[in-house]
Amino acid sequence: MSAVIEKAIASGHPLADIAEKVYAGTRLTREDAIRLYESDDLQAIGALGEFARRKKAGPGREKYVYYSHNMHLNPTNFCVETCRFCSYANPAERSKAYTWTVDRVLEEARKGSERGINEIHMVGGLNPACDLGYYEEVLRQIKSKLPHIHMKAFTAVEIEYLANLEGMSYQEVLERLIAVGLGSMPGGGAEIFDEEVRERMAVKKTPAHVYLEIHGIAHKLGLKTNATMLTGISESRENKIDHMLLLRGQQDLTGGFQCFIPLKCYYDGTNIASEVTEPSPSELLKDIAISRLLMDNFPHIKAYWIQLGVELAQLALSFGADDMDGTIGEEKITHAAGARSPLELAQDRMEQLIASAGYQPVERDTIYNIRQVSSVKPVENLESIADRLQKIG
Repeated sequence: MSAVIEKAIASGHPLADIAEKVYAGTRLTREDAIRLYESDDLQAIGALGEFARRKKAGPGREKYVYYSHNMHLNPTNFCVETCRFCSYANPAERSKAYTWTVDRVLEEARKGSERGINEIHMVGGLNPACDLGYYEEVLRQIKSKLPHIHMKAFTAVEIEYLANLEGMSYQEVLERLIAVGLGSMPGGGAEIFDEEVRERMAVKKTPAHVYLEIHGIAHKLGLKTNATMLTGISESRENKIDHMLLLRGQQDLTGGFQCFIPLKCYYDGTNIASEVTEPSPSELLKDIAISRLLMDNFPHIKAYWIQLGVELAQLALSFGADDMDGTIGEEKITHAAGARSPLELAQDRMEQLIASAGYQPVERDTIYNIRQVSSVKPVENLESIADRLQKIG
Protein backbone atom coordinates (compact mmCIF):
# COMPACT_ATOMS: atom_id res chain seq x y z
CA MET A 1 0.00 0.00 0.00
CA SER A 2 1.36 3.46 -0.87
CA ALA A 3 2.10 6.01 1.83
CA VAL A 4 -0.64 8.29 0.49
CA ILE A 5 -3.28 5.55 0.79
CA GLU A 6 -2.04 4.53 4.24
CA LYS A 7 -2.30 8.16 5.37
CA ALA A 8 -5.79 8.51 3.90
CA ILE A 9 -7.08 5.46 5.75
CA ALA A 10 -5.34 6.30 9.01
CA SER A 11 -6.36 9.95 9.14
CA GLY A 12 -10.08 9.57 8.59
CA HIS A 13 -9.80 11.03 5.10
CA PRO A 14 -13.17 11.58 3.31
CA LEU A 15 -12.14 8.86 0.84
CA ALA A 16 -10.88 6.44 3.52
CA ASP A 17 -13.67 3.89 2.99
CA ILE A 18 -13.07 3.92 -0.77
CA ALA A 19 -9.33 3.52 -0.21
CA GLU A 20 -10.04 0.51 1.99
CA LYS A 21 -12.18 -1.01 -0.78
CA VAL A 22 -9.42 -0.46 -3.33
CA TYR A 23 -6.84 -2.02 -1.06
CA ALA A 24 -9.10 -5.01 -0.39
CA GLY A 25 -10.02 -5.47 -4.05
CA THR A 26 -13.71 -4.78 -3.43
CA ARG A 27 -15.63 -3.56 -6.49
CA LEU A 28 -16.53 0.15 -6.38
CA THR A 29 -20.09 1.40 -6.78
CA ARG A 30 -21.62 4.26 -8.75
CA GLU A 31 -21.79 6.28 -5.54
CA ASP A 32 -18.09 5.67 -4.87
CA ALA A 33 -17.24 6.99 -8.33
CA ILE A 34 -19.37 10.11 -7.80
CA ARG A 35 -17.51 10.85 -4.57
CA LEU A 36 -14.16 10.41 -6.30
CA TYR A 37 -15.12 12.89 -9.00
CA GLU A 38 -16.38 15.35 -6.38
CA SER A 39 -13.18 15.15 -4.31
CA ASP A 40 -10.54 17.88 -4.65
CA ASP A 41 -7.77 15.60 -3.39
CA LEU A 42 -6.17 14.87 -6.76
CA GLN A 43 -3.09 13.36 -5.11
CA ALA A 44 -5.15 10.76 -3.25
CA ILE A 45 -7.19 9.91 -6.35
CA GLY A 46 -4.00 9.50 -8.35
CA ALA A 47 -2.46 7.30 -5.67
CA LEU A 48 -5.52 5.05 -5.67
CA GLY A 49 -5.40 4.77 -9.46
CA GLU A 50 -1.69 3.99 -9.35
CA PHE A 51 -2.20 1.33 -6.67
CA ALA A 52 -4.95 -0.32 -8.73
CA ARG A 53 -2.73 -0.24 -11.83
CA ARG A 54 0.17 -1.93 -10.06
CA LYS A 55 -2.12 -4.57 -8.59
CA LYS A 56 -3.69 -5.28 -11.98
CA ALA A 57 -0.25 -5.52 -13.64
CA GLY A 58 0.94 -8.28 -11.33
CA PRO A 59 4.34 -9.15 -9.85
CA GLY A 60 7.33 -7.99 -11.87
CA ARG A 61 5.23 -5.78 -14.15
CA GLU A 62 4.20 -3.05 -11.72
CA LYS A 63 6.12 -0.37 -13.63
CA TYR A 64 5.39 -1.60 -17.16
CA VAL A 65 3.89 0.92 -19.58
CA TYR A 66 3.03 -0.38 -23.02
CA TYR A 67 3.23 1.08 -26.50
CA SER A 68 2.99 -0.31 -30.01
CA HIS A 69 4.66 0.51 -33.32
CA ASN A 70 1.60 1.31 -35.39
CA MET A 71 0.00 3.60 -37.96
CA HIS A 72 -3.46 5.03 -38.51
CA LEU A 73 -5.08 4.48 -41.89
CA ASN A 74 -8.27 6.33 -42.87
CA PRO A 75 -9.50 5.21 -46.33
CA THR A 76 -12.31 7.79 -46.47
CA ASN A 77 -13.45 10.86 -44.57
CA PHE A 78 -16.85 11.08 -46.25
CA CYS A 79 -19.58 10.29 -43.74
CA VAL A 80 -23.36 10.20 -43.99
CA GLU A 81 -23.60 11.10 -40.30
CA THR A 82 -23.36 14.71 -39.07
CA CYS A 83 -22.39 14.48 -35.40
CA ARG A 84 -21.98 18.05 -34.18
CA PHE A 85 -18.63 17.46 -32.46
CA CYS A 86 -16.94 15.95 -35.53
CA SER A 87 -14.57 18.00 -37.69
CA TYR A 88 -13.20 15.04 -39.58
CA ALA A 89 -16.41 14.59 -41.59
CA ASN A 90 -17.78 18.12 -41.17
CA PRO A 91 -20.51 18.83 -43.79
CA ALA A 92 -18.89 22.22 -44.47
CA GLU A 93 -15.76 20.36 -45.55
CA ARG A 94 -17.49 18.01 -47.99
CA SER A 95 -15.56 19.58 -50.87
CA LYS A 96 -12.41 18.15 -49.27
CA ALA A 97 -13.85 14.66 -48.84
CA TYR A 98 -11.81 11.79 -50.21
CA THR A 99 -12.21 8.08 -50.84
CA TRP A 100 -9.09 6.07 -51.57
CA THR A 101 -8.90 3.22 -54.02
CA VAL A 102 -7.84 -0.17 -52.74
CA ASP A 103 -4.46 0.41 -54.41
CA ARG A 104 -4.02 3.72 -52.57
CA VAL A 105 -4.83 2.07 -49.24
CA LEU A 106 -2.28 -0.64 -49.98
CA GLU A 107 0.31 2.01 -50.94
CA GLU A 108 -0.17 3.78 -47.60
CA ALA A 109 0.07 0.47 -45.76
CA ARG A 110 3.34 -0.31 -47.54
CA LYS A 111 4.76 3.04 -46.43
CA GLY A 112 3.99 2.12 -42.84
CA SER A 113 5.52 -1.30 -43.27
CA GLU A 114 8.73 0.30 -44.55
CA ARG A 115 8.86 2.28 -41.28
CA GLY A 116 8.65 -0.97 -39.34
CA ILE A 117 5.08 -0.84 -38.05
CA ASN A 118 3.38 -4.06 -36.97
CA GLU A 119 -0.19 -2.77 -36.56
CA ILE A 120 -2.58 -0.81 -38.76
CA HIS A 121 -5.43 0.97 -36.99
CA MET A 122 -7.98 1.48 -39.78
CA VAL A 123 -11.19 3.46 -39.39
CA GLY A 124 -13.11 5.81 -41.67
CA GLY A 125 -16.36 7.61 -42.34
CA LEU A 126 -19.66 5.94 -43.14
CA ASN A 127 -19.45 6.04 -46.92
CA PRO A 128 -21.84 4.09 -49.19
CA ALA A 129 -19.04 3.86 -51.76
CA CYS A 130 -17.02 1.83 -49.25
CA ASP A 131 -19.20 -1.24 -48.91
CA LEU A 132 -18.40 -4.63 -47.45
CA GLY A 133 -16.82 -5.81 -50.69
CA TYR A 134 -14.49 -2.82 -50.72
CA TYR A 135 -13.28 -3.47 -47.19
CA GLU A 136 -12.95 -7.19 -47.81
CA GLU A 137 -10.64 -6.41 -50.73
CA VAL A 138 -8.66 -3.90 -48.63
CA LEU A 139 -8.07 -6.49 -45.92
CA ARG A 140 -7.37 -9.25 -48.44
CA GLN A 141 -4.75 -7.17 -50.25
CA ILE A 142 -2.99 -5.95 -47.11
CA LYS A 143 -2.84 -9.41 -45.56
CA SER A 144 -1.63 -10.89 -48.85
CA LYS A 145 1.16 -8.35 -49.38
CA LEU A 146 1.97 -7.58 -45.74
CA PRO A 147 1.02 -10.69 -43.76
CA HIS A 148 2.99 -9.68 -40.65
CA ILE A 149 0.79 -6.62 -40.01
CA HIS A 150 -2.09 -6.97 -37.57
CA MET A 151 -5.29 -5.29 -38.78
CA LYS A 152 -7.15 -3.52 -35.98
CA ALA A 153 -10.08 -2.07 -37.87
CA PHE A 154 -13.75 -1.03 -37.95
CA THR A 155 -15.52 0.60 -35.04
CA ALA A 156 -18.87 -0.78 -33.93
CA VAL A 157 -20.36 2.20 -35.80
CA GLU A 158 -18.83 0.96 -39.06
CA ILE A 159 -19.99 -2.61 -38.43
CA GLU A 160 -23.54 -1.38 -37.81
CA TYR A 161 -23.44 0.73 -40.99
CA LEU A 162 -22.09 -2.12 -43.14
CA ALA A 163 -24.70 -4.52 -41.77
CA ASN A 164 -27.52 -2.09 -42.61
CA LEU A 165 -26.01 -1.31 -46.02
CA GLU A 166 -25.71 -5.00 -46.95
CA GLY A 167 -28.88 -6.24 -45.25
CA MET A 168 -26.85 -8.60 -43.08
CA SER A 169 -26.51 -9.33 -39.38
CA TYR A 170 -23.65 -7.91 -37.33
CA GLN A 171 -22.27 -11.41 -36.89
CA GLU A 172 -22.30 -12.12 -40.63
CA VAL A 173 -20.39 -8.90 -41.35
CA LEU A 174 -17.82 -9.66 -38.67
CA GLU A 175 -17.38 -13.25 -39.85
CA ARG A 176 -16.70 -12.12 -43.41
CA LEU A 177 -14.17 -9.52 -42.28
CA ILE A 178 -12.42 -11.99 -39.98
CA ALA A 179 -12.16 -14.44 -42.88
CA VAL A 180 -10.06 -11.95 -44.89
CA GLY A 181 -7.80 -10.72 -42.13
CA LEU A 182 -9.53 -8.65 -39.43
CA GLY A 183 -7.53 -9.22 -36.25
CA SER A 184 -9.16 -7.00 -33.63
CA MET A 185 -11.42 -3.95 -33.28
CA PRO A 186 -10.78 -0.43 -31.95
CA GLY A 187 -13.20 1.13 -29.50
CA GLY A 188 -14.23 4.32 -31.28
CA GLY A 189 -17.80 5.50 -31.72
CA ALA A 190 -18.97 4.97 -28.15
CA GLU A 191 -18.94 8.75 -27.49
CA ILE A 192 -21.17 9.06 -24.39
CA PHE A 193 -23.97 6.52 -24.05
CA ASP A 194 -26.44 8.92 -22.43
CA GLU A 195 -29.28 9.58 -24.87
CA GLU A 196 -29.87 13.21 -23.88
CA VAL A 197 -26.24 14.10 -24.59
CA ARG A 198 -26.38 12.20 -27.87
CA GLU A 199 -29.52 14.07 -28.91
CA ARG A 200 -27.91 17.45 -28.18
CA MET A 201 -24.86 16.44 -30.22
CA ALA A 202 -26.97 14.96 -33.08
CA VAL A 203 -25.47 11.49 -32.60
CA LYS A 204 -27.88 9.15 -34.41
CA LYS A 205 -25.47 6.25 -34.83
CA THR A 206 -24.99 3.16 -32.70
CA PRO A 207 -26.77 3.66 -29.35
CA ALA A 208 -25.36 1.97 -26.27
CA HIS A 209 -27.19 -1.34 -26.65
CA VAL A 210 -26.03 -1.72 -30.27
CA TYR A 211 -22.42 -0.77 -29.46
CA LEU A 212 -22.34 -3.28 -26.63
CA GLU A 213 -24.06 -5.98 -28.70
CA ILE A 214 -21.55 -5.66 -31.55
CA HIS A 215 -18.58 -5.81 -29.21
CA GLY A 216 -20.14 -8.78 -27.43
CA ILE A 217 -20.53 -10.63 -30.76
CA ALA A 218 -16.93 -9.77 -31.66
CA HIS A 219 -15.74 -11.19 -28.34
CA LYS A 220 -17.64 -14.43 -28.89
CA LEU A 221 -16.05 -14.71 -32.35
CA GLY A 222 -12.61 -14.46 -30.74
CA LEU A 223 -11.80 -10.82 -31.47
CA LYS A 224 -10.23 -8.62 -28.82
CA THR A 225 -11.62 -5.09 -28.80
CA ASN A 226 -11.12 -1.75 -27.07
CA ALA A 227 -13.66 0.73 -25.68
CA THR A 228 -13.72 4.53 -25.54
CA MET A 229 -15.49 7.47 -23.91
CA LEU A 230 -15.57 10.99 -25.37
CA THR A 231 -15.67 13.91 -22.93
CA GLY A 232 -16.26 17.61 -23.40
CA ILE A 233 -19.55 17.21 -25.30
CA SER A 234 -21.89 18.50 -22.55
CA GLU A 235 -21.89 15.30 -20.50
CA SER A 236 -22.12 15.23 -16.71
CA ARG A 237 -19.90 13.25 -14.40
CA GLU A 238 -22.80 10.91 -13.76
CA ASN A 239 -23.07 10.35 -17.53
CA LYS A 240 -19.42 9.33 -17.58
CA ILE A 241 -19.82 6.97 -14.66
CA ASP A 242 -22.88 5.31 -16.18
CA HIS A 243 -20.97 4.92 -19.46
CA MET A 244 -18.15 3.12 -17.64
CA LEU A 245 -20.57 0.90 -15.76
CA LEU A 246 -22.29 -0.24 -18.95
CA LEU A 247 -18.91 -1.22 -20.37
CA ARG A 248 -18.00 -2.97 -17.12
CA GLY A 249 -21.25 -4.92 -17.31
CA GLN A 250 -20.56 -6.04 -20.88
CA GLN A 251 -17.05 -7.09 -19.89
CA ASP A 252 -18.53 -9.23 -17.13
CA LEU A 253 -20.58 -11.01 -19.81
CA THR A 254 -18.13 -11.52 -22.69
CA GLY A 255 -14.69 -10.56 -21.39
CA GLY A 256 -13.08 -9.45 -24.66
CA PHE A 257 -12.30 -5.81 -23.96
CA GLN A 258 -8.56 -5.21 -23.66
CA CYS A 259 -8.34 -1.52 -22.97
CA PHE A 260 -10.45 1.51 -22.02
CA ILE A 261 -9.51 4.84 -23.59
CA PRO A 262 -10.90 8.13 -22.23
CA LEU A 263 -10.91 10.69 -25.06
CA LYS A 264 -11.16 14.47 -25.13
CA CYS A 265 -13.18 16.39 -27.72
CA TYR A 266 -11.56 19.12 -29.83
CA TYR A 267 -13.76 21.83 -31.29
CA ASP A 268 -12.10 23.38 -34.34
CA GLY A 269 -14.48 23.23 -37.30
CA THR A 270 -17.56 22.68 -35.13
CA ASN A 271 -20.25 24.99 -33.73
CA ILE A 272 -20.45 23.56 -30.21
CA ALA A 273 -17.66 25.40 -28.38
CA SER A 274 -20.05 27.95 -26.84
CA GLU A 275 -22.33 25.19 -25.51
CA VAL A 276 -19.78 22.98 -23.79
CA THR A 277 -17.05 23.16 -21.18
CA GLU A 278 -13.65 21.87 -22.15
CA PRO A 279 -12.42 19.33 -19.58
CA SER A 280 -9.61 20.64 -17.39
CA PRO A 281 -6.35 18.69 -17.07
CA SER A 282 -7.42 17.72 -13.54
CA GLU A 283 -10.73 16.36 -14.82
CA LEU A 284 -8.98 14.37 -17.53
CA LEU A 285 -6.68 12.86 -14.91
CA LYS A 286 -9.72 11.93 -12.83
CA ASP A 287 -11.17 10.16 -15.89
CA ILE A 288 -8.02 8.06 -16.06
CA ALA A 289 -7.86 7.24 -12.34
CA ILE A 290 -11.58 6.64 -11.82
CA SER A 291 -11.85 4.43 -14.89
CA ARG A 292 -8.95 2.35 -13.55
CA LEU A 293 -10.68 2.05 -10.18
CA LEU A 294 -14.24 1.47 -11.40
CA MET A 295 -13.51 -0.75 -14.43
CA ASP A 296 -11.78 -3.44 -12.45
CA ASN A 297 -12.30 -6.09 -15.16
CA PHE A 298 -10.51 -4.15 -17.91
CA PRO A 299 -6.86 -5.22 -18.20
CA HIS A 300 -5.55 -1.85 -19.42
CA ILE A 301 -6.28 1.89 -19.33
CA LYS A 302 -4.78 4.03 -22.09
CA ALA A 303 -3.41 7.56 -21.85
CA TYR A 304 -3.83 8.36 -25.54
CA TRP A 305 -1.08 10.92 -26.14
CA ILE A 306 -2.61 12.22 -29.39
CA GLN A 307 -5.68 13.33 -27.44
CA LEU A 308 -4.19 14.31 -24.08
CA GLY A 309 -0.97 15.81 -25.36
CA VAL A 310 2.39 14.32 -24.48
CA GLU A 311 2.90 15.98 -21.08
CA LEU A 312 -0.55 15.20 -19.70
CA ALA A 313 -0.32 11.63 -21.00
CA GLN A 314 2.95 11.23 -19.09
CA LEU A 315 1.30 12.47 -15.90
CA ALA A 316 -1.68 10.16 -16.49
CA LEU A 317 0.69 7.22 -16.08
CA SER A 318 0.79 8.13 -12.38
CA PHE A 319 -3.02 8.01 -12.24
CA GLY A 320 -3.56 4.42 -13.33
CA ALA A 321 -2.88 4.35 -17.07
CA ASP A 322 -0.47 1.67 -18.30
CA ASP A 323 -0.50 2.31 -22.05
CA MET A 324 0.34 5.30 -24.26
CA ASP A 325 -0.92 3.79 -27.55
CA GLY A 326 1.72 3.86 -30.25
CA THR A 327 4.06 5.70 -32.56
CA ILE A 328 0.97 6.13 -34.80
CA GLY A 329 2.27 7.81 -37.97
CA GLU A 330 -0.07 10.43 -39.38
CA GLU A 331 -3.33 10.78 -37.44
CA LYS A 332 -6.19 12.66 -39.13
CA ILE A 333 -9.35 12.57 -37.02
CA THR A 334 -8.23 14.42 -33.88
CA HIS A 335 -5.90 16.76 -35.76
CA ALA A 336 -8.77 17.77 -38.06
CA ALA A 337 -10.48 19.12 -34.92
CA GLY A 338 -7.51 21.11 -33.67
CA ALA A 339 -5.22 18.78 -31.72
CA ARG A 340 -1.70 20.20 -31.52
CA SER A 341 0.11 17.00 -30.53
CA PRO A 342 2.82 15.73 -32.88
CA LEU A 343 1.69 13.66 -35.86
CA GLU A 344 4.17 10.91 -35.06
CA LEU A 345 6.52 9.85 -32.27
CA ALA A 346 9.63 7.88 -33.13
CA GLN A 347 10.07 4.69 -31.14
CA ASP A 348 13.07 5.96 -29.17
CA ARG A 349 11.21 9.17 -28.31
CA MET A 350 8.22 7.16 -27.05
CA GLU A 351 10.48 5.08 -24.83
CA GLN A 352 12.18 8.19 -23.44
CA LEU A 353 8.79 9.75 -22.60
CA ILE A 354 7.69 6.67 -20.69
CA ALA A 355 11.02 6.25 -18.88
CA SER A 356 11.25 9.93 -17.90
CA ALA A 357 7.80 9.62 -16.31
CA GLY A 358 9.23 6.90 -14.06
CA TYR A 359 8.03 3.78 -15.87
CA GLN A 360 9.50 0.88 -17.84
CA PRO A 361 8.78 1.11 -21.59
CA VAL A 362 7.50 -2.16 -23.07
CA GLU A 363 6.75 -2.65 -26.76
CA ARG A 364 3.65 -4.80 -27.24
CA ASP A 365 1.71 -6.19 -30.14
CA THR A 366 -1.96 -5.31 -30.64
CA ILE A 367 -3.25 -7.94 -28.22
CA TYR A 368 -0.68 -7.15 -25.52
CA ASN A 369 1.86 -9.86 -26.13
CA ILE A 370 5.23 -8.40 -25.15
CA ARG A 371 7.56 -7.87 -28.10
CA GLN A 372 10.41 -6.46 -26.05
CA VAL A 373 11.14 -4.78 -22.73
CA SER A 374 13.17 -1.68 -23.51
CA SER A 375 16.75 -1.30 -22.35
CA VAL A 376 15.83 2.29 -21.40
CA LYS A 377 15.32 2.35 -17.63
CA PRO A 378 12.83 4.41 -15.61
CA VAL A 379 13.95 7.73 -14.16
CA GLU A 380 12.13 8.85 -11.03
CA ASN A 381 10.30 12.16 -11.41
CA LEU A 382 10.42 14.03 -8.08
CA GLU A 383 8.15 16.91 -9.12
CA SER A 384 4.78 17.10 -7.40
CA ILE A 385 1.54 16.58 -9.30
CA ALA A 386 0.66 20.23 -8.70
CA ASP A 387 3.97 21.43 -10.19
CA ARG A 388 3.61 19.17 -13.22
CA LEU A 389 0.02 20.32 -13.80
CA GLN A 390 1.10 23.95 -13.57
CA LYS A 391 3.66 23.39 -16.29
CA ILE A 392 1.03 21.81 -18.52
CA GLY A 393 -1.24 24.79 -17.93
